[in-house]
Parts: sequence; C-alpha cells; structure tokens
Amino acid sequence: MKRNIYLMYAIAFLQGMVFYGPVATLYRQSYGVSVFQITLIEGISLMLCILLEMPWGIVADKIGYKRTMVFCCVLYFASKIVFWRAAGFGWFLAERVMISVVIAGLSGVDTSILYLSCQNRKSQKVFGIYNSLQMAGLLVAAMVFSLFVGANYRLSGLLTVISYGFAAILSLGLREVKKSEKEEKEEKESGRFKDILMQTLCNRNLLLFLAGVAFLSESHQVITVFLSQLQFEKCGLAPDAIGYIYIVTTLLGGCGIYSLRLTKKAGIKRMALLLGGAGVFSCMILAITSYAMPSVFGIWLFRLSNSLFEPFQTEMQNRQIHTRYRATALSIHAMIIDCIGAGTSMMFGFLAQRNLQSAFFWGVGLCVASVFLFWCWYQKTGTGIAMHQEEKAV
Repeated sequence: MKRNIYLMYAIAFLQGMVFYGPVATLYRQSYGVSVFQITLIEGISLMLCILLEMPWGIVADKIGYKRTMVFCCVLYFASKIVFWRAAGFGWFLAERVMISVVIAGLSGVDTSILYLSCQNRKSQKVFGIYNSLQMAGLLVAAMVFSLFVGANYRLSGLLTVISYGFAAILSLGLREVKKSEKEEKEEKESGRFKDILMQTLCNRNLLLFLAGVAFLSESHQVITVFLSQLQFEKCGLAPDAIGYIYIVTTLLGGCGIYSLRLTKKAGIKRMALLLGGAGVFSCMILAITSYAMPSVFGIWLFRLSNSLFEPFQTEMQNRQIHTRYRATALSIHAMIIDCIGAGTSMMFGFLAQRNLQSAFFWGVGLCVASVFLFWCWYQKTGTGIAMHQEEKAV
C-alpha cells in the first residue's frame, strides 16, 4: 500500500499550495466582501462543519474511504474555481459552503487511509511527513506569490485552481483500504455518542479548558490569517512584503516539535499561562501600534505561541478522556470548540468593520479570559493530570 501513502503525500503538498494565502483577506475585499462578511462566512462554515461531521462519518463508512476522498478532492477543486471567479458575498459564501462539505468529509478519512495503508507500522512518522508536506506546499506557494504574483490576485487564484486540479486527478489513483475485522466489530458495538456527549457536557472542568482553547485558538486564527493583512496594509506594506512575512509566519508553524520539551521544563500550569499570556501580549501590541515592525513581531509571536500551544492542548484533551471511544470524545471536543469559535469569529468581524484597533482589543479580552479559564481548570484538575503523567513515565 505504499502507493496510497505516496499519493497522499503528493495530494497534501498540492492542496497546501494556496497561492492567495498571503492576501486572502485583501483578495476578498478587492472583490466586494467586507471584513464582517468574511468572518460571517467563516462562522457559517464552522457551523456547517459541525452539522456535517457525524453524517459524513456514516457515509464514508458506507461508500468507502477512496470514494469519499475522490469526491472531496473533486469538490475542493470545484470550490477553488468558484473562488477564482467569485465577486460579492454570495459567491464567496458558496465557495465556503463547498469547503465545509469537503472539510467534514475529509475529517479522519485522509488519516485513516494513511493509517490502514501502512498497516499500523510507523504510522506516526507517516502522519508527520503528511503534515510537513502540507506546510511545504504552503511555503512554495507563498514564495511564488512574493516573487512572481504580487498584486495580481486573480493569477494567484488561477494557480491555486491548477494545483487543486492535479490533486483531484491524483486521488483517482488511490486504492481502497479495508478495516480489520476487530475494528469493524468495535465500531458496530460503539454507538455511544449520546452517552459520551452527556459525560462531556457534565464535566465542568473539561468545559473550562475547552472554552479557554476556543478563545485562544480562534483569536489566533482570525488575527494571523485575516486581520494581520489589514494591519500590514494599514502600516503601508506592499503585497510582496506581506508575502515574505507570510513565509516566515508559516515557518514558525513548525515550532510545535519543541512543545513537549518546553512543557517538561515549565510544567503544565506555567505552560498554559505562558502561552495564553503570549496571546495577550501579541494582541496588545497590535492594538496600540500602527508601525510595521511591532505589528510583524506581534503576529510572529502569536503564531509561535500557537504552534507550541496546539500539541500541548491536544495532549491535555487526551489526558482528560476516560473512555475507550477516544475518537468520538475528541470529535465532541472539536464540536464544542467550533461552536464557541463561530460566535467569537463574527464578533471580530463586526468590530474590525468599524475599527481595526477595537478588534485587537477584543482579542486581548479573549486571551485574558483564556488565561483565567486555564488557571481555574488547573486549580481543579491540573494536579491529577500531572500525577497521571508521572505514573505513565514510571
């Protein structure tokens, strides 16, 4: 099944090549979409992903992973064609609705194909390469944008269409993978979504942590992906300069490999407060400055802290799961985080539409709230989690 693995690597690289990534917000604005409408579209997209996640899981199991992957890759390609020619709120919303269907459809399917294709051997290494190739594609696209595309937004959209078209073609070469009899038997017996959902909603300490994650992660997503471009434009930076800044920002996303080392040195409590505090500091810098260098530093700091935070918060979520149906529990966690994120995202857009500075102050408030929530969470459960880790190490 090495063929599947290499094809998935190539698909990941090609789908990482989003050539308009450095100017995604400016692209939309230039074709008639306001900042509030952009975040409204993102909020709608998040809610659709939540609603479609469970139905898509059932469909994927019935029609097979290859067919699901092919359908999603083709729809992904079609969505980029819509984005390339889009003008106005309706077309950009349509593009995002299509992507919501794709994201929900691919959720777990791509990793399942990789896991089953390598037959449980060296799967963690395969996942690492897969994620790295997505970032590599993004870096190549950012460099091409900065060197050759610049302010020609439509060209960046066309190049993205071509990249995703090749990815769709490659998906046709995948071979179907089958689950083991043991896995199929466990899935038939699992049917415990409602029970795990109720357990999660009744766990107040876990909800504190998930809310903190949602506030911090959504602030990072909106500010580094969308509002950063408005801030850079406000500072007078040219599109090619924004592209180079975006390259470094993308590179900082690879610093997550140092997350475990930092957690061991700082401890769980300090790690959570430190990374939440970095978010507060970053948003404060962006709120009070109109100069390029401090703004770039604020974005890079936020990106760096988030790249360290993502592995940390994933580990903390896993430590708080007390059921063998781990995937289902994590799915529920993601749904809760996305529900909270949808509301905060739209508030960012509403405030940025009026005044960009007020949107950054909103980010300050959310990051302060996340620090407080993490502190409350650790006071109630942190010691138990730390002891669990020590027992595991022994």
